[in-house]
Amino acid sequence: QVQLVESGGGLVQAGGSLRLSCAASGRIFSTYTMGWFRQAPGKEREFVAAITSSGDTTPYADSVKGRFTISRDNAKNTVYLQMNSLKPEDTAVYYCAANRNGYYGITSRTYYSTWGQGTQVTVSS
Repeated sequence: QVQLVESGGGLVQAGGSLRLSCAASGRIFSTYTMGWFRQAPGKEREFVAAITSSGDTTPYADSVKGRFTISRDNAKNTVYLQMNSLKPEDTAVYYCAANRNGYYGITSRTYYSTWGQGTQVTVSS
């Protein structure tokens, strides 16, 4: 089983950019589907983006489509979330998650078995 560590969060002004990274331990990272979720204060954790092991399928939440890009580098055991044109409503703790159990339901929290500790993203207006 992999272990996940997120980094790259911080404070940014509206319209700015951040790139989050999620480093995974283990030699079989390339077989995992990876996801990014976020949780704002008082709200449920919600799906942001996912990427299959091959990288050929990358669903996004409607709220981030066209602004965020998920990618992975299997040689570095890392998945990224490039976030552009950030808005105050993007403020949240961002979590990466992993599992390898087919591709059905990869936009759902319940699909993922392993989670990172989260990284805070704050977008000021």
